[in-house]
Amino acid sequence: MSKYVYSSSPQIKSPTTTKRIMIDVCIALLPAVIAGIVLIAMAETSRGGSAIPNTINAILLMALSCISAVGAEFVYKLCCKKDFATILKEFDFSSLVTGMLVGMNLYSTSKWYVAILASVFAIVVVKMIFGGTGKNLFNPAIAGRIFAFISFGAAFGGTMHYTEKYITGVNGGYIVGATPLQGLFGEVDSTLTNLDLLLGTGVPGCIGETCKIALLIGGLYLVIRGVLNFRWPLVYILSTGVFSVLIAWITGYSAMVEAAGTNANSVLLGYYLQTAFIDALGAFIPSILSGGLILGAVFMATDYVTTPNTKLGNYIYFLLCGALTAILRYAAGSEVVSFVILFMNILVPLFDMYIVRKPFGFVKAKKEAK
Repeated sequence: MSKYVYSSSPQIKSPTTTKRIMIDVCIALLPAVIAGIVLIAMAETSRGGSAIPNTINAILLMALSCISAVGAEFVYKLCCKKDFATILKEFDFSSLVTGMLVGMNLYSTSKWYVAILASVFAIVVVKMIFGGTGKNLFNPAIAGRIFAFISFGAAFGGTMHYTEKYITGVNGGYIVGATPLQGLFGEVDSTLTNLDLLLGTGVPGCIGETCKIALLIGGLYLVIRGVLNFRWPLVYILSTGVFSVLIAWITGYSAMVEAAGTNANSVLLGYYLQTAFIDALGAFIPSILSGGLILGAVFMATDYVTTPNTKLGNYIYFLLCGALTAILRYAAGSEVVSFVILFMNILVPLFDMYIVRKPFGFVKAKKEAK
């Protein structure tokens, strides 16, 4: 009888399970969910209206998203002729995470059916059809958000609330689009401070994206728990800010040169270059605190399944995410984080094909002298 035991990989196992990781992610998302709902109520009361309708709608959307996502997974497995006890035993909370993220990416004014359909699409089409947890090609929550955005338009949340601290006199109390980004690009006059963007006070947006400090607390919890590698969201966020500054610098300098016309000389051009750079530095913090960048960078772009397998691949991946986010934000004048992450998910197989780990003990063969 052989003294050796033969088994398939992995041979080294950890007490950390998928279920434990997903529970940690659910816990990490809770501060942003709670803060988002509280801020919606504060925004309504500050405008002199009742905080109840939109606050209740936000809670309802979150509940419907979670129930629909979990329910879709159970129904799909039942259709695959699995018994309920087995399904319950295999439940790893990943569908609950997807449901929470879909709900967080909706607006307080979104229709109830959008939450249901987006969650079902994310679970059934993007996750389960491809084989379930760990086999999806795209991040399910990202795909669910884009599905809702493209399919339902205004029902997805064409209008967003803001307080009088932000801007007045636009569309009778509402404004369309990723509003903080509109202020960043100079399309509207914003009185939001960087502290407002960090805390979410007076900031319009999706339920779970407004309070950046709550998202960062959740991210820190995941880092402490060993679930999240802090490098990857940090690379994404910082590269977005750096490329935003570069774009603002180039466009500001070009505008100054164009305004000067034939009167520009080398001394004046040097002054314009310096002045434009100083002005562009002011875009760094607003660019990383506006829109859904932190929500996407911390909780969606870092999905284990849809990111490269190597350290170098991840550095390039998240650097490109930041560059594309800054460039497309400038080109489109609106939020593009979801589309950037979805696009980069498509490229992950190429990263894994061309950037591979060296086998343990690998020694590069020396070329023989001719």
